[in-house]
This record gives sequence, structure tokens and C-alpha cells, in this order.
Amino acid sequence: MITIRKANDRGHANHGWLDSYHTFSFADYYDPKFMGFRSLRVINEDQIAAKRGFGTHSHRDMEIITYVLEGALEHQDSLGNRSVMRPGEVQRMTAGTGVSHSEYNHFDREATHLLQIWILPETQGLKPGYEQKAYSDAEKRGKLCLIASQDGRDGSVKVHQDLNLYATVLGEGEQVNFSVKDDRQIWVQVARGSVMLNGQLLAPGDAAAVSQETLLDLTGKELAEVLVFDLV
Repeated sequence: MITIRKANDRGHANHGWLDSYHTFSFADYYDPKFMGFRSLRVINEDQIAAKRGFGTHSHRDMEIITYVLEGALEHQDSLGNRSVMRPGEVQRMTAGTGVSHSEYNHFDREATHLLQIWILPETQGLKPGYEQKAYSDAEKRGKLCLIASQDGRDGSVKVHQDLNLYATVLGEGEQVNFSVKDDRQIWVQVARGSVMLNGQLLAPGDAAAVSQETLLDLTGKELAEVLVFDLV
């Protein structure tokens, strides 16, 4: 069964400096039907205006994954990490017992476009941690590139949850297949472009919850970037 979550049905908040779409309930947007999917709690698609951003704020007991699509995001945290993330880079921050951080658009004139993803960890009270890695378009083009996993295999960032997160870039007509194990649930999130998922069209920002399917077929309708969450 495939249940599509249309982009236009998401929560939306425009603060001027921040234009954000919420796949699941977040901040002032609340929908009891969309409180998350398995351990996946938040997917926010954010456009941050030039030289603007989130001042220092704190998190606890959450695995936070940031995926930059365009622009550059400047990060600083209470663990002593300072970095600038660019397209193709993935950051994992384990909030655990508590961490403070700030995030700003590094550019003077251009907006920064990103996905921020929150995963509920298997265990609370973890030691805070941080990891950042880059994955080129070549690594993702026409194939599923593992970018986050519980064991950090194949060069993925490590998350404290039974999760496999894949990214793919598909040109028009390019195809990838994914075999679904019996005990797994899948969330497909289109970051940009459009694709066909088992014959159903997913437009930019659309998503799909997948259960009781054995094989997923993703085919590009135009140049697209897609995230596939494989969850218990």
C-alpha cells in the first residue's frame, strides 16, 4: 500500500527570513494524522534568507539530520563544532542529554535550501555527538546511496535508531529499485524534481508512506533528488 502525502497539504510557515514546509506536525502546525512515521518525527523543508538563521537554541533526545540542497549553512554548537555545510553534505547531531547550536545562511545574497530531519532515538540520555560527511551527485546518480544508518556502514553517518536512509539523484527515465523486507516500513520524500513511484507520480515536495510492498520502483520524470527512509 502506498499513501501519498502531497506537498501542498503540508504545514506552512513563512516568517519572512524563513519559509518552511512541515511534513509532520511541528511548532504551530498540528495535525493528529501526521505526528510522524515510525521513528521519523520531523521533515521540514526550509528556505533561509541570506545572512539569516536560527540563533542559539537547545535540543534533547533527538537525532537531527540536516541535508543541504542549495546554498550553504553555517553551524556552531556547544560541543565545539563549527562548520559550513554545502549541497551534498549531511550532518548528524545527537542531541542526547542536551546540546545547543545555531544555524545561519552563510551567503550574503542567496537563500539556502535544506531539509531538516528529526529521528527519535532508541535510547534517551545519550552522550551528545556530531558527524558530517559529503556525498557527491556521482555517488547518488542512478543508485541508492546509503547516507545514514545505525551501524555507520558504507561510509554513512551513524544514527542511534534502526534506520537506513538512502539518497538518490535520478535523471529523466533513470530508475532504481528497492526490495522491502517484510518487517520494514518505508517513507519516500522527494526533495526536488518529480518521479514515478510504482507507477504513481510524486511531484516536488511530495512524499509517500509505503507498507506491505515488496519492491519499490523509482523512475525519474525529470532531474530529481529523493530520500528513502527504511524503518522498523
